[in-house]
Amino acid sequence: MEEEPNNTMAWNLTIRTHVDLGQFHSALSTFKKMRQMGVPHDTFTFPVVNRALSSMRADAVYGKMTHCVAIQMGLDLDLYFCNTMIDFYVKCWCIGCARRVFDLMLHRDVVSWTSMIAGYISERHVSVACDLFNKMRVELEPNSVTLIVMLQACCASTPLNVGTQIHGYAVKSGVLMDWSVKNSVLRMYADKGSTEEVELLFSEINKRDVASWNILISFYSMVGDMMRVAGLVNEMQSLEGHSWNIETLTLVISAFAKCGNLSKGEGVHCLVIKTGFSDDVLQTSLLDFYAKCGKLDISVQLFREIHFKSYITLGAMMSGFIQNGSFMEAIALFQQMQAEDLVIVPEIWRNLLDACANLGALKLGRVVHGYLMKNLFNGPVEGNLHMETSILNMYIRGGNISSARAVFDRMPVKDVIAWTSMIEGFGSHGFGFEALKYFNLMMEHRMQPNSVTFLSLLSACSHSGLVSEGCKIYYSMKWGFGIEPALDHHTCMVDLFGRCGMVKEALSIILKMVILPDSRIWGALLAASGVYGNKTLGEYTAQRLLELEPDNAGYHTLLSNVKASAGRWNEVEELRREMSEKDLKKKPGWSCIEVKGVSYGFLSGDITHPEAEEIYAALCTLSRVTQDFG
Repeated sequence: MEEEPNNTMAWNLTIRTHVDLGQFHSALSTFKKMRQMGVPHDTFTFPVVNRALSSMRADAVYGKMTHCVAIQMGLDLDLYFCNTMIDFYVKCWCIGCARRVFDLMLHRDVVSWTSMIAGYISERHVSVACDLFNKMRVELEPNSVTLIVMLQACCASTPLNVGTQIHGYAVKSGVLMDWSVKNSVLRMYADKGSTEEVELLFSEINKRDVASWNILISFYSMVGDMMRVAGLVNEMQSLEGHSWNIETLTLVISAFAKCGNLSKGEGVHCLVIKTGFSDDVLQTSLLDFYAKCGKLDISVQLFREIHFKSYITLGAMMSGFIQNGSFMEAIALFQQMQAEDLVIVPEIWRNLLDACANLGALKLGRVVHGYLMKNLFNGPVEGNLHMETSILNMYIRGGNISSARAVFDRMPVKDVIAWTSMIEGFGSHGFGFEALKYFNLMMEHRMQPNSVTFLSLLSACSHSGLVSEGCKIYYSMKWGFGIEPALDHHTCMVDLFGRCGMVKEALSIILKMVILPDSRIWGALLAASGVYGNKTLGEYTAQRLLELEPDNAGYHTLLSNVKASAGRWNEVEELRREMSEKDLKKKPGWSCIEVKGVSYGFLSGDITHPEAEEIYAALCTLSRVTQDFG
């Protein structure tokens, strides 16, 4: 049997070796054995034990035990030990204990101050960190690491002027010569959305590393300037040695996913293949990109090729299915995750609720709601506003407005999204007065509405025929709340007037608009023209639609119907021939229904269902009954 080392230095070296190799439990077992054998400790023993405890994020009680033993040995004034003790307490979220160690230290070095400042920043006590930084400058000069930590704090929540002061100090002290500090300053300005400062600082960086480029790409992606992102990619490609890495490619493909630029993203994908750079995060970003561009088959193929499917990857694939209308596939993927006993994070649950909402799968949605209340949240879904809102929308989309109201009323905190969802729910179910009532309640709770809230209100008024109420809402947007009506709001007003037969007033809204009308607003007017038999206006509107979207088969069909109702069959025939020559085909409408917990989807004219004959027979019966009752 190998002889146990019996001197302190050998034991310390053994413990340190275990820590360096990441074998933290073995390191602590060795320390325990060292104590049992009565081997004396020294100033190097406890710091290395603290390193092990910090690395494994051990419970604070173990660190406190070590701390007590060290104090008994008179190490409470040892600088190196105290620094490791501060680091441990910070990493296990005991900032108060860390501060007590810090305050009792007779001598502090830059590590002591920086660790303490970083601890407050990690706890989001940024103002305390700033005060501590100012006190530090009285005792000793901060180094580059301290400034990087402070600049991270400036990215979080402080005003831009605080970051500007740190930047000025970095220039004055000469620390800005450090590349890491330069990039931290650049990131700080980028997070604050300061374009002028970002461009100026980037131009002043003589030797840019890949981190500098990545910060700039991330910034322009955040502000939505995809042309600049594409320009940066081209500029990087022209550099000798190509200074990009996997993070660069991931940032770029994520940027093009936001704007749905298929050709640019495909170019980046080619670059990925050419460079050989690839990991699961980049593959997930590509998967998300193709899903957002409507190329679901490529997303599925990439999903299969990813070896380690994290919750982010699974969430991206579920979201991709939902975005492309493949709701059953999204539910099937969730069931696969359950079968494999994978940890399901809140984002996955929200995706599942979204799929249930789109399918109208109310029974499955209720099961999910019940599971979340029982297993994930211990009672009502408190402290998770996004999840509660997803449950609320699931009931609204599933047609159960009473359950939606109950969920809403039980929400302990309601933001503008929750209020708007409830108002939209009442409106879509024809309860216009209830929508207006909840808007008034929203005002009583001093919740500031946004443009989407007014869109939901106008839609509610439209569906319920509340013309005067809708007009008041429309005019109060700008003059009462300072929100300029957008195209969607004008479209709602056209729809409101159109449904009530006020087609001239609806046309007046369009003609007075400063914004250029789109196909949706003309479509709303065309629908009203058809219902109220205004053939002249209907033909004029249909022509405007075809000018906007000449290859839209649906608009050709609408114009054909208008001409047919006027008996102009030659023109109908000409339109049909034009559609045939251009191979324009109208996409069939579809719907779904839940029966006994099973969701069934139907396409217009579909006869593939095994009970198709019985279904169409029932529809004919319902149609006759409807006609009999007028």
